[in-house]
Amino acid sequence: MPHRLGSFQLLAVRVNRVVQRLSRDAFGGPRVIRLAWVINAQKGGTIPFIAALMWWFGNASAAAWVYLGLHGGYGLGWLVKDLLVPDRGWQQRVTVGGALLSFLLVLAPYWVLPWLLISPVLGPDRPQPTPALMAACIVIFTVGLTLMIGADAQKNATLAARPGLITNGFYARMRHPNYLGEMLIDGAFALMVRHWSPWVILGAIWTFVFMTNVAAQEVSLSRHPGWPAYKARTGLLLPRFRRR
Repeated sequence: MPHRLGSFQLLAVRVNRVVQRLSRDAFGGPRVIRLAWVINAQKGGTIPFIAALMWWFGNASAAAWVYLGLHGGYGLGWLVKDLLVPDRGWQQRVTVGGALLSFLLVLAPYWVLPWLLISPVLGPDRPQPTPALMAACIVIFTVGLTLMIGADAQKNATLAARPGLITNGFYARMRHPNYLGEMLIDGAFALMVRHWSPWVILGAIWTFVFMTNVAAQEVSLSRHPGWPAYKARTGLLLPRFRRR
């Protein structure tokens, strides 16, 4: 039996339903486009997009190259993951309007970050990220990518074999390690830019997409046997370590 929803979680679930409805059926019409195609187009287009920014603005700085490696590498990693262990949730078909809204409101805003870093919009004399900051971003990104790909691969492989709660591996101490991984990856990109605006963009995506998805998944997970005990010993996004 699903647990009783609190007011905040109930609101998050309702927002998630609206977001899902818009992404599937915006402006009506037949559902002819797989959502995965839209996501993969943005992920795969990130390296060409950042390279074009570097060429257009004549910026071949170390920070621009590191950012291309991080954000572009993430896109390639996503494509490999989708090829080998595709997420069933992204295989749904959506309307053309839903695909456009998903791209413009959720995916394309990520490209604002490299534009802010590489273009002179924040000031032509803006200091470059220090080597120490870039190294920290690489570490954060690496941890995030490991969590995201590892947790997604474990989830998809496990659920293909048996339904139910996943309580071991990446999910032994936290219930949504893949979302934590995504947020670490995004945070590394924002740290490279060193401006408040990327955090506004990410905050909106995390709030209206990530956290509402997490709330909806919590409701779904609560229907499985063993949920109360599993929830009690794990954290939502951060790992919970039991006291000895």
